Amino acid sequence: MPEPTKKEENEVSAPAPVPPPPPAPEPNKEKEAGTTPAKEWSLGESPAGEEQDKQNANSQLSTLFVEKPQTGSVKVGENITFIAKVKAEDLLRKPTIKWFKGKWMDLASKAGKHLQLKETFERQTRMYTFEMQIIKAKENYAGNYRCEVTYKDKFDSCTFDLEVHESTGTTPNIDIRSAFKRSGEGQDDAGELDFSGLLKRREVKQQEEEPEVDVWELLKNANPNEYEKIAFQYGITDLRGMLKRLKRMRRVEKKSAAFAKILDPAYQVDKGGRVRFAVELADPKLEVKWYKNGQEIRPSTKYIFEHKGCERIMFINNCGLTDDSEYYVTAGDEKCSTELFVREPPILVTKQLEDTNAYCGERVELECEVSEDDANVKWFKNGEEIIPGPRSRYRIKVEGKKHILIIEGATKADSAEYSVMTTGGQSSAKLSVDLKPLKILTPLTDQTVHLGKEICLKCEISENISGKWTKNGLPIQESDRLKVVHKGRIHKLVIANALLEDEGDYVFAPDAYSITLPAKVHVIDPPKIILDGLDADNTVTVIAGSKLRLEIPISGEPPPKAIWSRADKAIMEGSGRIRAESYPDSSTLVIDVAERDDSGVYHINLKNEAGEAHASIKIKVVDIPDPPVAPKVTDVGDDWCIMNWEPPAYDGGSPILGYFIERKKKQSSRWMRLNFDLCKETTFEPKKMIEGVAYEVRIFAVNAIGISKPSMPSKPFVPLAVTSPPTLLTVDSVTDTTVTMKWRPPDQIGAAGLDGYVLEYCFEGSTSAKQSDENGEAAYDLPAEDWIVANTDLIEKTKFTITGLPTDARIFVRVKAINAAGASEPKYYSQPILVKEIIEAPKIRIPRHLKQTYIRRVGEAVNLVIPFQGKPRPELTWKKDGAEIDKNQINIRNSETDTIIFIRKAERSHSGKYDLQVKVEKFVETASIDIQIVDRPGPPQLVKIEDVWGENVALSWTPPKDNGNAAITGYTIQKADKKSMEWFTVIEHYHRTNATISELVIGNEYYFRVFAENMCGLSEDATMTKESAVIAKDGKIYKNPVFEDFDFTEAPMFTQPLVNTYAVAGYNATLNCSVRGNPKPKITWMKNKVAIVDDPRYRMFSNQGVCTLEIRKPSPYDGGTYCCKAVNDLGTVEIECKLEVKGGLSFCRLLLQGVPPNIIDSYLRDLQSSNPEEY
Repeated sequence: MPEPTKKEENEVSAPAPVPPPPPAPEPNKEKEAGTTPAKEWSLGESPAGEEQDKQNANSQLSTLFVEKPQTGSVKVGENITFIAKVKAEDLLRKPTIKWFKGKWMDLASKAGKHLQLKETFERQTRMYTFEMQIIKAKENYAGNYRCEVTYKDKFDSCTFDLEVHESTGTTPNIDIRSAFKRSGEGQDDAGELDFSGLLKRREVKQQEEEPEVDVWELLKNANPNEYEKIAFQYGITDLRGMLKRLKRMRRVEKKSAAFAKILDPAYQVDKGGRVRFAVELADPKLEVKWYKNGQEIRPSTKYIFEHKGCERIMFINNCGLTDDSEYYVTAGDEKCSTELFVREPPILVTKQLEDTNAYCGERVELECEVSEDDANVKWFKNGEEIIPGPRSRYRIKVEGKKHILIIEGATKADSAEYSVMTTGGQSSAKLSVDLKPLKILTPLTDQTVHLGKEICLKCEISENISGKWTKNGLPIQESDRLKVVHKGRIHKLVIANALLEDEGDYVFAPDAYSITLPAKVHVIDPPKIILDGLDADNTVTVIAGSKLRLEIPISGEPPPKAIWSRADKAIMEGSGRIRAESYPDSSTLVIDVAERDDSGVYHINLKNEAGEAHASIKIKVVDIPDPPVAPKVTDVGDDWCIMNWEPPAYDGGSPILGYFIERKKKQSSRWMRLNFDLCKETTFEPKKMIEGVAYEVRIFAVNAIGISKPSMPSKPFVPLAVTSPPTLLTVDSVTDTTVTMKWRPPDQIGAAGLDGYVLEYCFEGSTSAKQSDENGEAAYDLPAEDWIVANTDLIEKTKFTITGLPTDARIFVRVKAINAAGASEPKYYSQPILVKEIIEAPKIRIPRHLKQTYIRRVGEAVNLVIPFQGKPRPELTWKKDGAEIDKNQINIRNSETDTIIFIRKAERSHSGKYDLQVKVEKFVETASIDIQIVDRPGPPQLVKIEDVWGENVALSWTPPKDNGNAAITGYTIQKADKKSMEWFTVIEHYHRTNATISELVIGNEYYFRVFAENMCGLSEDATMTKESAVIAKDGKIYKNPVFEDFDFTEAPMFTQPLVNTYAVAGYNATLNCSVRGNPKPKITWMKNKVAIVDDPRYRMFSNQGVCTLEIRKPSPYDGGTYCCKAVNDLGTVEIECKLEVKGGLSFCRLLLQGVPPNIIDSYLRDLQSSNPEEY
């Protein structure tokens, strides 16, 4: 295998600066002093412990990653996935992750069919998982990758390599310029080679053998003005990246004290070849390390290290695209760097394009073959790149090495020179598109059509091409009436409803041909009478005394002659009262001063060479109608009446359009119009009249001519009406012989007032009894003889009981309201009522306060009301502790809806369990109530003096025999000097049965007594000690022991810390902790280091050292870090926790809660940046 080429040493170049290598363990002092020779290793060896130290260093650097992506390898065409995991325990939001290839390529914009980025979150383990999946890997996907994760001020990153192995065979050497070709961002072929730099417009030449060109040398020696020209010529798209490397290499390198000979500025090697890096050390004892992109290189079958005296050599075997990178070597504190470029073989055109001839409309395919499968090939038309797309007529088909350009429906515009270009060659061919010879299969024919008929001009030619239609030399424009149809080889011109102006010479001319197809169209028009302006029955109405000029449009070619006639008598043209006038497009009938006798049928006849036309027109002379007869008032109400009338005998020759109605008081002469819109019917309902006042009404008839004279006034009438029907008629109760009904008063009660009600019923099965409708109104009334009046006198109330009904009968019920005007419309019950008491299962409603033990003191009254339900009236049974109740001591009173247990003065014997049983026929319901009557307890049974020493006496006693039917809550101890026997309380509310009484006076003799206590109070009597306690004198002065004051002061200290809490938006949340300290510390609550002061959304409590912060209905804005601070004179202590509120709020809701707008904006921006997919 040939050695890789190197740059000349005399060229001016300098190694580019590279990032510092990863931190590694510092060498020991012996190595620094040079006392220990540098250890050399061969293939497979490494310094002892170095790998473990590097792992430890990496683990210390990792602050966010739990699992990092690992270096991997994959074969061409296979898939591989890299996984990174981040723990989210201490993170409030999702971290930001980025994937890079090399140093700068962000892979987020490369996602497509070959690269997919995924992320998931496991709630149980609180772990974020980020995946980068490479699909159908290719060789140029190999290289160094980097993963970065950031969260606020935290940052973590890691690098890993991807190696792509060839599935079969080897690849030829490639040129260095392929290393700088990048793919388009965001496309489906992300990561593939991009040949857009080669796609220049230049002449297509035959591929010639050219000597290999080192583009790197060209750039180094070229003028900067020529950089872009060289990039276009040699297909370099990443010119900016290559110039950056060139700039780094041109820097002057300082003279090195560690290296006698440094690395060359750059190396170039063919893919699959071997490269040799060598440096010469000034001191052979220096330790040398090799790095690739900042990562230390370890010996392996790919990387082989050799030591030859002061020379240090590294070989890289089987170079791939992943090895195209920056390398540097360190010796002591110095380093030198170089660039390695790996070349790929060019793509050659193995089968050239061929010249092609085609006709318009045909499918054209231009085909070529290249040296590699699925190679990236660019097509050109006359030097301009062809870009296929959904709307493009060009399609590119790739079948392995074969590439085909497809043109659907070729046109003359497609005639051009087409070329194909690859990285290693190009080919061109000419495409010629010509027209086919045209033949006329069906010519156009002359047509004669009637006016209004369809004109259809049709021809057929041999080719499916478009054409143009003209009329009298002018282009024809399509419209709703004129349609141009082209289906294959057939062309049609369709004109619907032919007009006179459609007559002319028509020509069809096919596009791109000089042939024309002519035809003539002739339109004929027989006479026509146009009566569109008349009524459906051709009637013309004229008002008597006015002039009629009836103009009838006519048509026909040639113009027809018009003749008017009436009753077979022709109307001549002249100056008479009735005459005819003729015009080119119309004929006119004139009647001066129309009279009623002029009414009749008039005829018009038209005649010309094309035919004849006849029409009849009815002329009607009209006048105002006669006045109607006097109206009749058929019904009256409180402020309304109903009136009707007959139409007038003569309507004036025009239909009556309606009527106007007027009203006046009988004693007045002023009439008032009641309707301003015509009344179409012969009935009307005047309203807003004063009840008890006499009125008269009259009518005017109206037709199209005008208003008639008024009719005679009606007879006087006085408005007075009954009330509206009663409302809400319902059944109150039903027994075996009675039905109780209740209702509500009428909605409307007139001035006559309401005197009472009449309730009526009838039995089902009567002569005409039927079911009422859904609204509770009877479908129709029953005959009066079938209804039975239930009340003899008017009912003043809205409730009445119908008695004396047979059991199991069904009755209909209605009620009427009665006043001075009579009975109102009846209100019907919606369905028949069954006269039979309904059985309702019993149910006891125990009050809530009786569901637990009911406690009363002795002597207090007990009055308990227990509601129940049930029909018919239930049977009630009370028992106490399973036995019958003594009614002499306990009073029981029952009603239809409840039962009352009453004890005037409660005694302890009344305590117990009371059972209530409610029975309706076979249905039984039971309930229990516990009653406890309590009293003050008795005194303790025995009080003894157990011991006497110094100033102290030890007492003990036994609990009382009678606890008053309640638990003993404590004891009260009193003492008395034997001399005075005055009792003083020593201890109250004491719970134990023994106590020590101290601070007694020496030399005195004491008696003691004890009271028992329960919820009712102290016992009436106390038990006193039988013997006394003597505080004896010892003959010497008793000195109380001197105790130093104990220092109870203490700095604040939290005994129970705050814990991280999750809250739900809208539900109160609390934070709790406990603190102790003396003096009592001052508690301050803070949110995000800001004290919470006078905020109504927070409440702070402190009880016995337990500190509580209540957050009322929190929102996500309330989430954050909360701190409790305790301060006293001896110190300060703080404790924090995090509160996370789940659930979002809108801007308006936060504003209504009193949150400042600037804080709301900041909160919403943070929320949106943390979860962009939700906004």
